[in-house]
Amino acid sequence: MSLVERAGLWIEERKAATREAERRMKAGEMSVVRLAFADQHGVLRGKTLMAAEVDAALKNGVGFTTTMLLKDTSHRTVFPVWQPGGGFSMKELEGAADVVMLPDPTTFRALPWAPHSGWMLCDIYFADGRPMPLCTRQVLRRTLSTLADRGFDFVAGLEVEFHLFKLEKARLGPGDAGQPGEPPDVSLLNQGYQYLTEQRYDEMDPILEILRTNLVDLGLPLRSLEVEFGPSQVEFTFRTGIGLEPADTMVLFRSATKQIAQRNGFHATFMCRPRLASVMSSGWHLHQSLTDRKTHANAFADANETLSTTGRHYMAGLLEHARAAAAFSTPTLNGYKRYRPFSLAPDRAIWGRDNRGVMVRVLGGPGDPATHLENRVGEPAANPYLYMASQIVCGLDGIERQLDPGPSADKPYETRAPLLPRSLAEALAALRENEVLRAGLGDFFVDYYTRLKQAEIDRFELEVSDWEQREYFSLF
Repeated sequence: MSLVERAGLWIEERKAATREAERRMKAGEMSVVRLAFADQHGVLRGKTLMAAEVDAALKNGVGFTTTMLLKDTSHRTVFPVWQPGGGFSMKELEGAADVVMLPDPTTFRALPWAPHSGWMLCDIYFADGRPMPLCTRQVLRRTLSTLADRGFDFVAGLEVEFHLFKLEKARLGPGDAGQPGEPPDVSLLNQGYQYLTEQRYDEMDPILEILRTNLVDLGLPLRSLEVEFGPSQVEFTFRTGIGLEPADTMVLFRSATKQIAQRNGFHATFMCRPRLASVMSSGWHLHQSLTDRKTHANAFADANETLSTTGRHYMAGLLEHARAAAAFSTPTLNGYKRYRPFSLAPDRAIWGRDNRGVMVRVLGGPGDPATHLENRVGEPAANPYLYMASQIVCGLDGIERQLDPGPSADKPYETRAPLLPRSLAEALAALRENEVLRAGLGDFFVDYYTRLKQAEIDRFELEVSDWEQREYFSLF
């Protein structure tokens, strides 16, 4: 039996998608296909195969070392893989052993900026067909299955801010090597502060048009391009999708944007708050709702109320577990510098009707079939599979326990409410104690994730920062 058969995936729908992917590869005369999986940070990793080898990979996958799932953001392996159990009491993870990335043929795309190349996202499995529990795409798939069992499908739209710079010096000299390496020297594309002005947009149009053309040709559901408030800051939005689709869109969008920018002499960063004078933080606002699997109606819409009972309970779950879920919506140390009062970013777990200072913004109204929630808590560096999975777990808990979100907050930075974590360490502490997220994502995964991110914090705290040097070197 092939791996795809052992995993119970060789059904008619997958067979048809495999045939279509193979047809497109031949029609496009592609010489190579990139097979990529999203790692624990939402960064795409993988291998590139000759086109003639892809048919075998679609059936049996391609092996890679498990250490790819055990690294922090500096690409350092932070678990004792040479010890018995590999740090997890799992024989399969000892000694940097292999697991298998299995291409999902429904995700096949041709790369517009590298037309000799195809691209497919992969899920991770053990060789015997078991899903690999550290695969973040599998984590979201499991929560979507739980949601479906409750009678709902997840719908999400993306609103993503990021920074786009002119690349001045790539810093590729021998002395620039490191782990991580030296960041490039960049210059601004505009001075900022002219939010949505056409003049600022036109200054950035040459690279924005290159990005737009390639993203649309890639098949991503791009909706709008906007000039944001800060220097060299832009925002892209995407049409809503169901299930895995919006998470797949986000990982492909980020990776594609960085590749396209690099090829054209620019540098795109989804870091929340780059170290630049007068910089503005970037957020990732996740628009979301549920649809009823029987009626296909929006479960958050109500003929007479701003938000349905189901929607209110779901929102209450997001607020109830916001501090713990921040570990997934804001997974970097840098991202917590965005939670500032009076900054168009949230600093506490509250909701409001069309209010940009709250954490959860309700959009729509009585009789509006597009009524939905906009969670403004996330940073653009978040792993989309974990961000969305955590939203579903928290929202379902609100529905099942019929939680009440309380009244709308008209003064978002004065309303008494639980504050969002002020640091990644604070978020991880809340996650470790959160029984709902542990139950929804599994103790094994939560323990793995908190240990991984704690290693990142520990490494950061050993470094002497520029702030410390300025503050103490001359004073004492």
